[in-house]
Order: sequence, then C-alpha cells, then structure tokens
Amino acid sequence: MTVRVRLVVLAVVFVLAIGAAVGYLIYAKAQTANEAAAAPAVPETSDVAAILAENHVVFRSSALGDSYGKLATVALADPGGPRAVLGSSCERVYATWTNGVCITAERGIAAKYGVQMLDAQLQPTLSTALTGLPSRARISADGSMVATTTFVTGHSYAASTFSTATVLQRADGTVIGNLEDFATTVDGKPFTTVDRNFWGVTFVDDDTFYATAFSVSAAKTWLVKGSIAKKTMTSLRSDAECPSVSPDRTRVAFKIRQGAAAPGQWHLAVMDLTTGKQTVLAETRSVDDQVEWLDNDHILYALPRTGADATVSDIWSVPADGTGTPAVFIPQASSPAVVQR
Repeated sequence: MTVRVRLVVLAVVFVLAIGAAVGYLIYAKAQTANEAAAAPAVPETSDVAAILAENHVVFRSSALGDSYGKLATVALADPGGPRAVLGSSCERVYATWTNGVCITAERGIAAKYGVQMLDAQLQPTLSTALTGLPSRARISADGSMVATTTFVTGHSYAASTFSTATVLQRADGTVIGNLEDFATTVDGKPFTTVDRNFWGVTFVDDDTFYATAFSVSAAKTWLVKGSIAKKTMTSLRSDAECPSVSPDRTRVAFKIRQGAAAPGQWHLAVMDLTTGKQTVLAETRSVDDQVEWLDNDHILYALPRTGADATVSDIWSVPADGTGTPAVFIPQASSPAVVQR
C-alpha cells in the first residue's frame, strides 16, 4: 500500500469517526430531551427570598431539563413542594445560614473545576480553582471553614486504586492545607504510608472535625478526629467512610463496607461518640454518599434511580436509630444541606 493510499484510508477513517461521534452526540441529546419530556415535573417558585427566610434545604437539582445540576432550595416544612432554582450549576453543594459552597465543573477537552462561595442569598461571591473531579463538600456551622474532596485520579471510592485531595480553606479563600500534610496517627502509629488518602470532612466547630483515612495497600479505612489549629488527626475506629456529625454532636453517621465479597457496597451506620456503640440503619440498599442530618433523629442521603432513570437521584430519609423504613424526602435532588435555626 502506497503512502498516498494510506493517507486516504486514514482520512476516511478519521471522517467516519468524527461522523460517528457527532451522530452519538445528536442521539444522546435527543435521548436526554425525550427523558426530560417524560419525567414528572417538580413544582418551582421564583420567590427565593421567601424560602431562605425560613428553615430550608439547599440541594442540587437532578430534575431533567433546564434545572438539571442547578443549585436549588426548598422549604424544610414542605420538601416536596415548590423549589427555587438558582443560576449556579454545581456538582456538590452545602450551605449554612450565612453562606454556601458550590463545587463547579466546566467539562470539555480540558475540564476545569472550582470552588464557588455563595452568600446568604446563595449568590456567587468568591471563586477559586480546584484540582480533580469533585466528590464532597462541607462548611462548618459558623460558615468560617470549608472542606472539599476531589478525585485526583480514578472516579470512585470502590476502585482498587485511586487518589484523593481533601483541602481545608477559610471562607475567604485562604487555604489552610491538604489533610495529607496533617500529622496523623492510626492505631497508635504514625500514618505515613505513601498511598494514604483522606476524604469526607464533617466539622464539629471551627477547629474540630472528623474525616476518613484510607490506605490503598492495606485496603482499610479509619474514622479520624482532627484539629485544624494543631494540624493533627487521630484514628477512632476502622471501617468508617464519609462521616457526618449529628446536630447535638453526640453521634456520627457514616457508611460501612458490606464485606470483602461486595466491593463498592455500603451500609449506613451511626456511632455513639461516648460509648462507641454502632447502629446499622434500616436502609438495605448500597449508599455511596456523605449523609446529612435532617435533625437529631433522621438522616438524609441521595440515591440514584435505576434503569432508564439512572441520571436522576432522589434524597431519602431514614431514622437514625435503626428502626423505620426509608422514604423519599425530596424527589429529583441530591447533595442536601439542612439549614435551620
């Protein structure tokens, strides 16, 4: 085969590949439009101020259509009622009475991610760059501290190898540090393994926090308690991921592995911080989320739907004492943050 013929063949293959890619994009867009048209509508309201004036829930909308991925909020007293959808597109959100955080993503040939701080009315203020695929975000109750977790490589906590970056910063954008640089003690020994990872921060106050520590080579996770001022962390127990401290600060909820035979499968559990007693919750499906406390008696978490609706998630609620039955709390939503006085 001559050089000229080879070039012609390569050109034809290239054109066919481009055509196939364009065809797929057109097909995918049509499918998304069809799914959006078929999805049940969720009520909306333009009166954001009225919702924010009362106890409310801030979340990421998963309703197919123009509001998909947008920052949204709904009255806590009527979680299935009219939601206000704002302009920010977020991968993960969290909020307090004073501020909020929206983890942004600009996907393309070179994806860009960022931390967008929000004011009390959920309007964007400060934006800073973020390295890696967004996974978790939290703000301390007083709004002064922000924690973000991203996947630097790999896209799942279920993967055999991955790397995360969990960074603490102040609300004004001042970076405190990466948790990998904190002095960490696990099972009484310095945790210095090169394959260590940290994720899922939950704040107790503007100094104390809980998080997950993980060793890839040991394939083991630990619940760690940390101090921002001292830049230290100490393990409390093993097999605990994505912690969330209760409003009364007496318990912490997290996900636990369903066993070595079921990688990437998690149950939800709550641990009493005084006694260490663990209670497995009534949700039997695998939940890969950092839960939020609705109140001292219930937790919230997101679950994707199955089948053709897999791009849509719902926020569920279940009692924190192991009793009861899971129930949908906010349909077509994820990443909840309960804001109440």
